[in-house]
Amino acid sequence: MTRPAPRRGLWLILLAVLIVAADQLSKHAVQTWTAVGSARTLIPGLLNFVHSTNPGVAFGLLADSNSTWRAPLLIIFSVLVIGLIVWLLATHRAGGSLGQCGMALILGGAAGNVLDRILRRSVTDFIDFHVAAWHWYTFNLADSAIVIGAALVILELLRDWRHPGREQA
Repeated sequence: MTRPAPRRGLWLILLAVLIVAADQLSKHAVQTWTAVGSARTLIPGLLNFVHSTNPGVAFGLLADSNSTWRAPLLIIFSVLVIGLIVWLLATHRAGGSLGQCGMALILGGAAGNVLDRILRRSVTDFIDFHVAAWHWYTFNLADSAIVIGAALVILELLRDWRHPGREQA
C-alpha cells in the first residue's frame, strides 16, 4: 500500500472540519429560525424542511428510551468510533483515495452529531426526503456525510475486490 502524501492528510482533515462546520452552522440556523415541529414543503412530493430532534441513534432507535445512560453511552460510543477513524487515517490504514475520503466524511459527520449530543443531548434533524407518502427518516448534513462516506468506502472495497492485486491510489 502506498502512503498518502502529507498534503492528502491535510485535505482529509480539512474535509472533516468543513463537514463539522457546515453541519453545525445548518443546525444552528434551524434551531435559531424555526420551532421544533415546524415543517415547510420545499419540493412537493419529494422534499420537506422539518425541524425535529432525535435523542436516539439513527432511524430514531432508542429515542423512546428513558434511561439516564442513553446519552452518555451514545457519546462514549461515538467518541470511540471517532478515535478509531482518526487512528485508521493517521496510520494510513483507511485504504486508498476513496476509502480515505469516505473515512474523512464519516469522521466529520460523526463529530457533528456527537457535538449535538454533548451540547443538547439530542441531534437536530431537518431534511425530510420522501416519495409521495413514503417518508424516510428525517436527517441532517452530518448524516448525509456519513452515508456518502460509507458509500465511498464500499465502492473502494468493491473495486479492490473485483481487481485483486490492484495498487491502491
